[in-house]
Formats: sequence, structure tokens, C-alpha cells
Amino acid sequence: MSTENKNKKRIHKITKIAVLTAIASVLMLFEFPLWFAPGFYKLDLSEAVILMGGFAMGPVSAAVIELLKNLINLLLNGTYTAYIGEFANFITGCAFVVPASLIYKYNKTIKGAIIGLVVGTLSLTVVGGLLNYFILIPAFSEFYHLPVDDIIGMGKAVNPLVGDLKTLVVFAVAPFNIVKGIICSLINLLLYKRLSKVLHI
Repeated sequence: MSTENKNKKRIHKITKIAVLTAIASVLMLFEFPLWFAPGFYKLDLSEAVILMGGFAMGPVSAAVIELLKNLINLLLNGTYTAYIGEFANFITGCAFVVPASLIYKYNKTIKGAIIGLVVGTLSLTVVGGLLNYFILIPAFSEFYHLPVDDIIGMGKAVNPLVGDLKTLVVFAVAPFNIVKGIICSLINLLLYKRLSKVLHI
């Protein structure tokens, strides 16, 4: 491949990353809670777009879009959680889109896509649960000077299965991430092939 063609390919890739980052950043602004989790857990569908980027350009590009999306969100909205929320969004987002994109990279079939999305959803659920249990909830408690028991109480108020930190993670955080993974995966499956010509320009 000539240097000119390499440069064109690089510019096309950067352009696609920029466009997908912009779309993901807009989608991140539209977030909503789920009925079984405390209100500070809010679902957005930006990972559906990032999955498309990962399927088209690979896991590294997916991670880059995930990072840029969170940086743009910080620039637009600042942080209300001492960067805890943004850190969580980036790590859990990568836990989802990177494994899914990596598997699809080496098996570009519908079966490969489904396996990748299932693995990505499981990774999101496990990483999100561990991150919340050991780091995020304690950090959130420290930052807001809010006892962990009060956070557990918020979970119990909307979900009677919540009784302690472990059950908060198992019955609120994990289902939240499973729902997010399933919705974003379905959107990706429905739209990726239809948009693949544009994504592979």
C-alpha cells in the first residue's frame, strides 16, 4: 500500500472515530434510571454506537471512542462525582465493547457477533459488579460523606431483595448491567449490517 493510500486510510479512520464519538457523546446525555436500582445508576445507550465502531475498526478504536466520549462529557458537563462516575463509565464500557469487538475481529459472522456480545455483556456484568463492590460504592460514600448503609437503603427502597452491599451488587448493579448489555447488543445487531457500508468506507 502506498504512503498516500495509508494516509487516506488513516484519515478515514480518524474521521469515523470522531463521528462515532460525537454520536456516542450525544447519546450519553440521554440517560434514565431502571426501576430496580438506585436512581444514581442511569442507563444510556452510547455503547451501542461504540460497539459498531469496535466491530468496524477493532477493539482499540472502541476503547479510544469510549475514552473520548467520557472526556467530551467532562468538558460539557463537568463532574459531580469527583470523576468517579466517568471512571466507572470508561472501565465498564471498555469491559463491554473491547471483548465483544475482539471476538468479532477474528470471527466476522453473525455467530461471532453474538458470541462477542454475550461475552461482552458477561464481562460488563462481572467487572461492573466487582468495581462497584470494592471501589466505586466506597468511593461514592467517601466523596458524598454518605454512609454505605444509606446507599444500601436507597437500593432497598426500590428493590426489596437488597439488604446489604453484596445484595445491592447482585440484585441491582448486575441486572442493571445485564439490561444495558442486552439492549446495546440488540441495537448493534439490528443496525450494524445496515450501516456497515458507511462504517467501512
